[in-house]
Amino acid sequence: MARRWPVFVGLGLSLAALGTGLLIEPDRIEGWHFAARWTARVGLPVFLAVYLASSLVRLYPAGWSRALLRDRRWWGLGFAASHTVHLVALVTYLQISGTPRTIGSLLPGGIAYLLLFAMALTSSDAAMRSLGRNWKRLHTLGIHYIWFIFFISSVGRVLDPAKRTPGLIEVALTLAALAVRVAAWRRKRAAT
Repeated sequence: MARRWPVFVGLGLSLAALGTGLLIEPDRIEGWHFAARWTARVGLPVFLAVYLASSLVRLYPAGWSRALLRDRRWWGLGFAASHTVHLVALVTYLQISGTPRTIGSLLPGGIAYLLLFAMALTSSDAAMRSLGRNWKRLHTLGIHYIWFIFFISSVGRVLDPAKRTPGLIEVALTLAALAVRVAAWRRKRAAT
C-alpha cells in the first residue's frame, strides 16, 4: 500500500489545479477553461516520471532511479487519475462554452485516452501474464503516442503568442525526455 502514493500525487495535483481554476476565475466558462489548461500541465511531470523511469535506471543506476522504476506502475496510474480529471475539466469546458470541435480535432486526443485507459486497466501482473507480448506492445505504443500528443499540443501553444512561454517550456521538457530515452536506448544497444 505504501508504494501507491504516486496515484494520490497525480490525483491530488489535478484536483488542486481544477479547484484553483474554478476558484480564481469568476466567469464560469473561463474557470473551466483555466481548469482544463492547468490539469493538463500538472499531468506532464507525472507522465514524464513514467516515460523516463527505465531510461533513468539505465543511464543513472542509483537508489532514486530504481525506486522510480519500481513504482512506475503507480506513477502510471497516478497519471491516468490525473488525466481523467483533465478530461472531465475539458469536456465540461467544451460543453458549457459551446466551443465547436471537429472529429479531426477530437480524434488524436480520443485515441490517447483510449490507450491511457487500456494501459491503466492492464497495469497488473495478471494482465501482463494474460496478454503476453501484446502487453508490452500496448504499453510501448501508448506511452509513445501520449508523449507525441503532449509534444504536438505544446508546439501548438508555441505558435500562439499568448501561450508561447508555457509552450516553450513544455516543448523543451518533452524533447529533453525523448533525448534521455534515445541516450538510454543507445547505451542498451552498445552493451549488447
